[in-house]
Amino acid sequence: MSDMIKNKTNADTCDTFCYDEEIVNRIQPEIEKVNGVELIFKALSDATRVKIAYALTLEKELCVCDVANIIGSTTATASHHLRLLRNMKLAKYRKEGKLVFYSLADDHVHQLVSIALLHSKEDEKA
Repeated sequence: MSDMIKNKTNADTCDTFCYDEEIVNRIQPEIEKVNGVELIFKALSDATRVKIAYALTLEKELCVCDVANIIGSTTATASHHLRLLRNMKLAKYRKEGKLVFYSLADDHVHQLVSIALLHSKEDEKA
């Protein structure tokens, strides 16, 4: 049985030090371009924030109190999550008197949420 476990754990590794050095040399300098991208996914890794972002894909702009009602939270909780999305440049806001309205920062954020939703639905079918 230990041989089976050993074979399974090594099945996804590579025994070769470098298969195609040309590809490695071409891509390796480019890899730094993704620095900071993980912060976007970190911000969207919270279920509440994904729900908020999704709600903002369905309606271009929502008041903080409406977001709270949609996600079933307090206004303070909704505001906290919206502020984090804003600080991560995934959402923007505008004030109208005492009301604060949020929207997604741009179409890229809308696309990220929409694509993630489509991908999750594909996983359900598989």
